Amino acid sequence: MRLTEKAERRLRYVLVSLVVICLTPLCENGRKLNGAHNSYAFAGKDITCVIDLGDEMYGDHGLETGLNYELLNRFAQDNRCNIDIVAAGKGKNYLDSLKNGKVDIVITHSENIAAAEGIEISRMMNSCSAWAVSEDKEDELRQINIWISHMAESDEFQKITGRYSGAFNPIRRAKKGVRTSRISPYDDMIRKYAAQLGWDWRMLAAVVYQESKFSINSNSVRGAQGLMQVMPSTARYYGIDDLLDPEKNLIAGTSHLKRLQNMFNRSVPDQTELIKFTLAAYNAGEGRIADCRNFAASRQVDNSRWDEIVKIIPLMREDSILEDESVRLGKFQGHETIAYVERIMSIYEAICTICPEA
Repeated sequence: MRLTEKAERRLRYVLVSLVVICLTPLCENGRKLNGAHNSYAFAGKDITCVIDLGDEMYGDHGLETGLNYELLNRFAQDNRCNIDIVAAGKGKNYLDSLKNGKVDIVITHSENIAAAEGIEISRMMNSCSAWAVSEDKEDELRQINIWISHMAESDEFQKITGRYSGAFNPIRRAKKGVRTSRISPYDDMIRKYAAQLGWDWRMLAAVVYQESKFSINSNSVRGAQGLMQVMPSTARYYGIDDLLDPEKNLIAGTSHLKRLQNMFNRSVPDQTELIKFTLAAYNAGEGRIADCRNFAASRQVDNSRWDEIVKIIPLMREDSILEDESVRLGKFQGHETIAYVERIMSIYEAICTICPEA
């Protein structure tokens, strides 16, 4: 019996609906395997991850913490979760925190956790590091492994790991005759914030290398942190709360450099001299450099040239400086600051050699 036109339309609608219902799970599974975006193991959750890789440099061929920091952020994006990443402090063991649920993922060298009880490790992310979860997190481990498998086969992974591999010492590279357009894993960020300073980006790259060797996990005994060795109090002044984040660290550091530079803009007209005074103040503090310049002026010395300031600094080490009205902060040894400026200028020269085009 021939169906009416209305009945035929209804039948087509039912058939299309059945096809959609049957194919949707298959499509969802396909997307999970391809990009690991649709698992609910992490979706919508707040997770805490600890990167515990010890020494940043492995054989002078990469920056492990920075690489895993970037990969963790990509993982959070793909798995639709919120992530808090911290670097392990020296001597701290986070495996107990992992077992009791205070931490969700610990990234460390695989040999550090191979025999640990109650811990499961992921597929190796590279030849050095693995991601660990507690043994009761089977769904989470499965999702991590799916994501790593997908990511490791992608062109994007090769590009990311490529940026973090290789030797980054500019002076050594210059001596070897290396010519390249890549100075660090963070060149794009450095270019961006150097432009806001009005600097050649290679000069800012020299500062970052001097401060941290491009390691986001660098920490000084004084408490300075990250790529530009920013003090937490300085970061708070510029509204920055996470100094492990390479971009936020650069924002804090370059914001401080810009404020210091503005202090010298009118009285130091030469651009190279302006940068040297800014660097000196970044190292020693603006008060110390103001003392140096005031003392130089009181001795009729040109205080707009850094080399002239260097010549009078030995006088600031004498006890007599305590009676000088032009000096507010007392004696200033200055050895570290003089060496700091010289070192950065040498690094900058090396970077210009290996990367001739700005």
